[in-house]
Amino acid sequence: MSAVELSLVIPVKDEEEAIVAFLHRVIPILEKLDDPAARSFEILFIDDGSSDSTLSVIRDAHAADRRVRGLSLSRNFGKEAALSAGLDCARGLSVIPMDVDMQDPPEVIAPMLAKWRSGCDVVYGVRDNRETDSLPKRLTADLYYRAHNWLSSDKIPEHAGDFRLLDRRVVEVIKSMPERNRFMKGLFAWAGFKSAAVLYHREERTVGTTKFNYWKLWTLAVDGITSASTVPLRVWSYLGGAVALFALGYAIFIVVRTLTSGIEVPGYASMMVAVLFLGGLQLLSLGVLGEYVGRILTEVKHRPLYVVRETIGNQD
Repeated sequence: MSAVELSLVIPVKDEEEAIVAFLHRVIPILEKLDDPAARSFEILFIDDGSSDSTLSVIRDAHAADRRVRGLSLSRNFGKEAALSAGLDCARGLSVIPMDVDMQDPPEVIAPMLAKWRSGCDVVYGVRDNRETDSLPKRLTADLYYRAHNWLSSDKIPEHAGDFRLLDRRVVEVIKSMPERNRFMKGLFAWAGFKSAAVLYHREERTVGTTKFNYWKLWTLAVDGITSASTVPLRVWSYLGGAVALFALGYAIFIVVRTLTSGIEVPGYASMMVAVLFLGGLQLLSLGVLGEYVGRILTEVKHRPLYVVRETIGNQD
């Protein structure tokens, strides 16, 4: 593939209203950059199984500007898979994944490129505010970042999303990773390389509606923890050992009390509490184990991460 200086990778699903507005704002900004990227860039949309006219809008945008390309997946594979497809097909020496809703402002591209030119391989955007998110989302996001960084050795910068600049070397490392259960922020962190941060103000979404809900965010959080750490499995070994030691100590106490005070009839309430408590722990540990076993099943199937239905734009 013929390389370009900069690739913008934009996963979209049912975003027919947002694409034109995105292009009208982003292309003038890119063309005015005091950087070689202004002369050589591409905007790659990945249609993740849209049910509206998103694909038609991408076709029309490509017909009007050849720098706009598209990739249509055969169904909805999820944002992580769509982002992986974009990284696989991007031709840029630098690649910036971003959302079409423009909550991550394209004006930040210029300082990202400047830090990249100065020698940084990864330049990630860090939100200096989260006022656009609801209070429950802000609280759960903070909790997740803290939990992930406590459990995993691959630290994720807090309040940093997928909006970041990746050098071509970093992109090639990400492309070489074969796993199907993908948490892109974790993969970016695992890849390493010299990194720098750019602060930006996250804006309100003005066109379209978000496709994420709390259940999808929860699923993404579970994927992130299980793909980055085995600590949740190890915890149950420690907890099981602690419960076994407690049971042994209690057994010794019962023997000593029986020898000194005689036999007592045990209480029904204490027995039920013990049974229910240990039963709950066992079910919870089986659930954690099941999460990892399910991901092993997905990996050993070796199915493609995504299936491309159509490409829009020159692939040579």
